[in-house]
Amino acid sequence: MKGFAMLGIGKVGWIEKERPKCGYSDAIVRPIALSPCTSDIHTVYEGAIGDRKDMILGHEAVGEVDEVGEGVKDFKKGDRVIIPAITPDWESLEAQGGFSMHSGGMLAGWKFSNYIDGVFSEYFRVTEADGNLAKLPENIDPAVAVMLSDMVPTGFHGAELAKITFGDTVCVIGIGPVGLMAVAGCALHGASHIYAVGSRPKCVEAAKFYGATDIINYKNGSIEEQIMKLTDGKGVDKVIIAGGNNDVFATAVKILKPGGIIGNVNYLGEGETISIPRAEWGCGMGHKTIAGGLMPGGRLRMEKLAGLISTGRLDPSHLLTHVFHGFDKLPEALELMHNKPADLIKPIVII
Repeated sequence: MKGFAMLGIGKVGWIEKERPKCGYSDAIVRPIALSPCTSDIHTVYEGAIGDRKDMILGHEAVGEVDEVGEGVKDFKKGDRVIIPAITPDWESLEAQGGFSMHSGGMLAGWKFSNYIDGVFSEYFRVTEADGNLAKLPENIDPAVAVMLSDMVPTGFHGAELAKITFGDTVCVIGIGPVGLMAVAGCALHGASHIYAVGSRPKCVEAAKFYGATDIINYKNGSIEEQIMKLTDGKGVDKVIIAGGNNDVFATAVKILKPGGIIGNVNYLGEGETISIPRAEWGCGMGHKTIAGGLMPGGRLRMEKLAGLISTGRLDPSHLLTHVFHGFDKLPEALELMHNKPADLIKPIVII
């Protein structure tokens, strides 16, 4: 079986591996649409999760079931399915406690290209198939559906972490694909003013489509000064961090009103600490909450989010800026995510 893998920190390439064996509750899936993620870049080029040798990459996929284990009840060979990036162990204590994404340990629900081989291969294994796969609705393009693996649920989780409510003023820092879905999530939750921080024209255009009321271009001055000017010095009710480096937390704290919440869904790939400004945090007593979380996974969430697309409430197609055809185009798509040209939001590979 052919797969595109991390050979070591800073190295990628094609490798041959045995087809994965199908366990009692597993499914073996053949990909039909794939997308590389910035997380893959952090993993390969920054060593964010440590060194990995000959580990197949990728965690965003739509596919066709090729085999199921004896214990799988709801899926069969030939079913077209959405595969969430997070595939928890649903019988774990962490899942029973409400944090399935940490089943087996912190972040351990993120298995693909972390603890097990990822989806950039001719076949891949999905554990606990009945709980982790979702059938692809017939009216959703597989290329669009790949955005349900990670971009949509992660961006929406930013809105959930920040507890967006009707009329909230929100600043979304970073308007790559995750940030754009955070903007969409805020709009669906009823935010009034949505300040989107970014500079690339393609992303700015998409942010406006998804509901941003104002664009903050960090190249035109500090984010804090621009936000405070637009809010008459009051700041915003909520902040979602979907991009930037470790210093972005200081900016978020400075623009947040007392009693506000910061929802972080940004993958911090390097560095030991983040910075929180003492005075603007109310000397530790400003009731400014920071909540960071890995997206929830699983079948039910995928089915609900797919319903938003099926009914026209959400259109992730504006994220898809580069479409490739053929399994052999994966290296080219990954390199796009590595270099991030100005016209890129998200590349897709159709198999």
